[in-house]
Amino acid sequence: MTSSIGASALQVQAAEALNRDVFFHDLLVDGSPAPELALIPAGEFIMGAKASEYQVQKCEQPQHEVSFPRPFALTRGTIRRREYNQFLLATDHRRPRPYSWNDLDFPVYNVSIKDAMAYAAWLSEQTRQHYRLPTEAEWEYAARAGTATMFSFGDKIRREEVNCSGGLHCTRGLFICGIGRPVQVGTLPPNAWGLFEMHGNMQEFTLDHWRDSYRATPRVGDMPFRSPDVRHRHFHVVRGGSWFDGPGACRSASRALRHENEIDLNLGFRLLREIYP
Repeated sequence: MTSSIGASALQVQAAEALNRDVFFHDLLVDGSPAPELALIPAGEFIMGAKASEYQVQKCEQPQHEVSFPRPFALTRGTIRRREYNQFLLATDHRRPRPYSWNDLDFPVYNVSIKDAMAYAAWLSEQTRQHYRLPTEAEWEYAARAGTATMFSFGDKIRREEVNCSGGLHCTRGLFICGIGRPVQVGTLPPNAWGLFEMHGNMQEFTLDHWRDSYRATPRVGDMPFRSPDVRHRHFHVVRGGSWFDGPGACRSASRALRHENEIDLNLGFRLLREIYP
């Protein structure tokens, strides 16, 4: 398997091969920058939770090998309200239900997965690149950034690293309650691959339909799971936990489900940008 050191080397090699920096952005038609991206290297990892993890769930197992034959890019943070507002101003897409959090650098909230896909399609048209939601395998691979611990920061977290509702487990020091709201995107320390708030702050949509457990067989990570079960076809996996959730829900392997029409104050998204040879 790819070690954290090997993954870092792959990231540099991929960036050099593409003649790009590790962090970059595309341009919209008007010349303004699209959301900043981090280059994620090709590689492989073990997906899912260890049986010993705090608040491990059956749906996070069994652990299995997932590979990524080519690199991809992921927005460094969840999509901000200011970024989503550009899409709203350029289209007649319905606006999110308002709330008292008006900071434009907050993550966009009260959007469904259909809204996220509409934004991705608009961004693709603007930049002439292919943007989409990540699969949950791509999301977990990027969140771990070469680590095998419960969080990319280790098996325990601090308030200064993860915006969640707090608790006495999985935390370093006294961390009983959170701040009860999101923080601005990019506020907390990034993981080793430069991604902000992969743990906590906002739950994030993925392309995969819900399933109650994984298969143990190795697979390629860019193929989303499509459920043969009619009960699950309208439910998608969300990742990362949020400001509303406890630390156990913010682990790298933690997963939950949301209906395709569901909106919430702790539910947002980040996008993947395809990298072509």
